Amino acid sequence: MRRQPRTTPVLAGIATALVLAVLAVLVAGAVARRDASAPRSTAPVAAPSAVGPPPVPGKDAPVPPAEGAWIGAWVRPDLPTPDGRLAAVADFESQLGRRLDVAHIFRQWDDPFPREDDVALARSRTVLLSWGGTDTREIQAGLYDDLIRQRARDLARWGVPVLLEWRWEMDRPNLQGEIWSPADYVAAWKRIRGIFSEERVDNVGWVWCPLANGFASGRAQPYYPGDDQVDWLCADVYPGPTDQSFAAAAGPFLDWARSHPKPVVIGEFGWAVSAGEEQRQRWLTEAGEFVTTQPQIKALVYFDADNSDSPTDAYDTSLRRAPGSMAAFRAVATQPYFSRPRS
Repeated sequence: MRRQPRTTPVLAGIATALVLAVLAVLVAGAVARRDASAPRSTAPVAAPSAVGPPPVPGKDAPVPPAEGAWIGAWVRPDLPTPDGRLAAVADFESQLGRRLDVAHIFRQWDDPFPREDDVALARSRTVLLSWGGTDTREIQAGLYDDLIRQRARDLARWGVPVLLEWRWEMDRPNLQGEIWSPADYVAAWKRIRGIFSEERVDNVGWVWCPLANGFASGRAQPYYPGDDQVDWLCADVYPGPTDQSFAAAAGPFLDWARSHPKPVVIGEFGWAVSAGEEQRQRWLTEAGEFVTTQPQIKALVYFDADNSDSPTDAYDTSLRRAPGSMAAFRAVATQPYFSRPRS
């Protein structure tokens, strides 16, 4: 019987390699054809949404009063200079008959802080810093990590207790072009706070602050980053087109807040004088009475601005040129409930 020729190990290896190579080419071609025919996603590729160790409340962050509530305000200056801003607050306090517990300041996303007038305001008041935002998906992708890290270091070096309110009123319809979605907002929040945590910033209390009217419709709640991410709950409270009472406007928010064991700050509230001076006085009086029945509210911050010359967004909530309304707010602010020693 004639024996079949035996295949050498070398020839066998070559044959196997050739088969594998041919198969690899065939598979690669099939994958390429599949990918070419499939629709491509235009969604951005995001970096991890959190940086650094898990956030913990800063040991030097603002501590809410054990009883009663703080009174604060943002006061629009006549001149947008450091001296002008300080003069506006001094004028407001003089008419109010007491020093404010909380000075509210606003900064755009790329504005440096603290400024010299911020430092002066913080010497005897707690600062509520509303920090504007930018595209949440760009934040997630890490494009602003260096800026965020610099702001974290600046606040840590400042050293005073600060309530930090990043991108307030995120549920406003006109902000959705930069917010994108609740999930995008939450991911951006976690990335920012993660960087602050990595930098060991201990003097900041994190404030989450949508519009109060977003809670009745359920619009605001999906933007909540979670109890482990937020130190203070907040809402901006305005009467709206139906001239709601403060209690009615704030009610849905406070109902939601009761299931979250956090102090509450009313970051903005006010009544436009166009609705009527006497009506505004009653609204302010009723607001003060209502807040004294809500122990979870630990700070009440007025929004004092005359923007009546704006062609697109005219309003006037200012009390400084309205003696009757200022008297009504002074009667609220000088009650013992709002005049307790600071913690």
